[in-house]
Amino acid sequence: MTVEEVGAPRRRVEDARLVTGRTRWTDNMAPAGTLYVAFLRSPQAHARITRVDTARAKERPGVVAVFGGADLAEEQGSLPCAWVVTEDMRHPEHPPMAVEEVRYVGEPVACVVARDRYAAVDALEDIDVDYEPLPAVVDMEEALAEGANLVHADLGTNASYTWVFENGDLDAALRDAPVVLERRYVQQRLIPTAMEPRSVLCVPEGDEFTLYSATQIPHILRLMLATVTGIPEHRIRVVAPDVGGGFGSKLQVYGEEVLALLLARRLGRPVKWTETRSEGNMAVHHGRDQIQRLTLAAERDGRIRGLKVDLLADMGAYLMLVTPGIPLLGAFMYNGIYKMDALSFTCTGVFTTKTPTDAYRGAGRPEATYAIERLMDELAAELDLDPIEVRRRNWIGHGEFPYETIAGLTYDSGDYESATEKALQLFEYDKLRAEQADRRERRDPVQLGIGVSTFTEMCGLAPSRVLGSLSYGAGGWEHASVRILPSGKVEVVTGSSAHGQGHETAWAQIAADRLGVPFEDVKVLHGDTAVSPKGMDTYGSRSLAVGGVALYSACDKVVEKARRVAAHLLEASEQDLDFSGGRFSVRGVADEGRTLQEVALAAFAAHDLPDGIEPSLDSDATHDPDNFSFPHGTHLCAAEVDTETGMVTLRSYVAVDDVGKVVNPLIVEGQVHGGLAQGIAQALYEEAVYDADGNLTTTTMADYLVPSAADLPVFVTDRTETPATTNPLGVKGVGEAGTIASTPAVVNAIVDALRPFGVRDVPMPCTPERVWRALRAEEEPDESEPGAGGGLGSADGGLGPAGGGSGSAGGAR
Repeated sequence: MTVEEVGAPRRRVEDARLVTGRTRWTDNMAPAGTLYVAFLRSPQAHARITRVDTARAKERPGVVAVFGGADLAEEQGSLPCAWVVTEDMRHPEHPPMAVEEVRYVGEPVACVVARDRYAAVDALEDIDVDYEPLPAVVDMEEALAEGANLVHADLGTNASYTWVFENGDLDAALRDAPVVLERRYVQQRLIPTAMEPRSVLCVPEGDEFTLYSATQIPHILRLMLATVTGIPEHRIRVVAPDVGGGFGSKLQVYGEEVLALLLARRLGRPVKWTETRSEGNMAVHHGRDQIQRLTLAAERDGRIRGLKVDLLADMGAYLMLVTPGIPLLGAFMYNGIYKMDALSFTCTGVFTTKTPTDAYRGAGRPEATYAIERLMDELAAELDLDPIEVRRRNWIGHGEFPYETIAGLTYDSGDYESATEKALQLFEYDKLRAEQADRRERRDPVQLGIGVSTFTEMCGLAPSRVLGSLSYGAGGWEHASVRILPSGKVEVVTGSSAHGQGHETAWAQIAADRLGVPFEDVKVLHGDTAVSPKGMDTYGSRSLAVGGVALYSACDKVVEKARRVAAHLLEASEQDLDFSGGRFSVRGVADEGRTLQEVALAAFAAHDLPDGIEPSLDSDATHDPDNFSFPHGTHLCAAEVDTETGMVTLRSYVAVDDVGKVVNPLIVEGQVHGGLAQGIAQALYEEAVYDADGNLTTTTMADYLVPSAADLPVFVTDRTETPATTNPLGVKGVGEAGTIASTPAVVNAIVDALRPFGVRDVPMPCTPERVWRALRAEEEPDESEPGAGGGLGSADGGLGPAGGGSGSAGGAR
């Protein structure tokens, strides 16, 4: 009996080396003669460089060379931006090392190359740089005001672009709408904190170069390095060894990668750089940093009429690989799982003197989900409805799929009812609501809040035609090949480049099932452009839904090639052969057959093959999806909020996700758990903070709070399974789902606990101080509110207004 691999909870084969660290990380490698690079980074947020003196540094023991930006100006080019979102988008030059002007703290201004990394770092102290300070630009709204200081004086404005998307008649939706809610939410700036810092090693080999990098995108990086440096692409090999996490931060072409290549070419020696954690906090691209101004129109029964989104998105000082497009990925998700008559979205990209932003786990979709899910709770409070009920009145019913949304996307499948019902049962929703009512009645200083997030996302990036329509600089296809060795073992080569997701296990499971070979007989190869020359790499929860489907197709091609050889060996027609469990047999003659391995050996020997049959079963396939995939789910959070101290404690968290067909439940569990940790971290802990002078004040992990397991609750996770209809595996993405769903669930819980006090928002991260301040900002009860004066009342510490009802007329216009 054949055991199916797809759906089996196999432990990840790669974990033995990844968890122990006994593997090939970039920083572990040091070929003979390796030189080490250290970068001097600007302490100024904005300044002209008037002098760079490297003379003393060059005299340091162990120093081989020292370069300022001017020394490399003729060859370093400009870092690429692959997403020109509008025809008039302002896209300033972005040198890997600053030459005339610095525009954020941490921008490289010089580098030392030495025989060991300590000598290189020490020599940085002897580089003298004179700066002529210029005004910092930190606040996005101030940056757009008339007469504002400019990040790039030659552009004449701090606006990079304005991108507009509209569908339906918003004016009609707003006109005479019984309920109009206006809200302003801030998505704070986050620092993607991968376990492995970035590291680059470039090894010259004559006129060819092998660049090892802790990157998510070896194929894209290779092309962009060739574009920036002028070195022919076929002379560059990029290898992503085992990579310790990325979360979007390694979906980038960084200046350090370009400079490592240029220095290796100039010096003729291997050149290596590995960032420190504090260095990385300044230099790795950041995420989020948006201001959302929202207007929601609805009927009194809760049905949504329309939504207006006016978004400011902080680009930082420069546009990096996909910086301008990140907020636009959310444009199509602000409607969430809900039906409405009109959607208007306007995004303005703003330059500031801060580290550039770019992709971070979820990339635009967490921000959109946060907005609509916070608004759904606000609407429920306004109408005195249960938050679940107001969602039920608006979501797409399971019988309405496929459904074209107001954003123009076609959701192929989903069952929001089933996921929500399962989540409510696991959460014991009614029991918690009863406890909440009791605590309010008792005026308990520790209040209970319940947060809801019913979400979907678009992932599986992406159909190339759609990306083209959005002016993205590349396609969304993915490639895979399958090699059948003479012994019958299998090598799978994938263009998807793993950085911790479990590709080697999941891909082997898919191949084992399609080819009917033992799981242990499959080896998965990835992350090396010499081994896997074609690929679009890993981001946007696309690996399985695009790369896995390419593998599925390549396996089917292998079987069809093998069928011809097997038919010859069995003296039967191809049409009379069945293939099951890795064995070809003649229909009706079950005891007569050949295994795939036997066929592979016969093809290798090629002693008796018919004319026209090549002696190989190897096959490859490129998959370009017809649509995105749309996982969904319901997340519920119970939070206890101490109204005297502002302390928030997550008491329980339930996540029921629907990611289509599941290849490996253990991997799905791991992805959801990791995603929840990052989404909850945005809600409660993480924030990259700049002062008024543009200095990043959260440069270390003592200042930038990344939660540990001790800071998080025990998660209760489960699934429903609604297969995707747009790919033969029926799979959807899972890598970003937990992050996208969890942030609004947590903040909704906090606000729900505090709503009787008149609180309707707490800025993220919801630290105890911010919760405490939000409570004390509401000093007078709203007498027009139902139940005013009868709920919790005012605590001795001046906790704010009484109020028993969950509705709030104060939110309506």
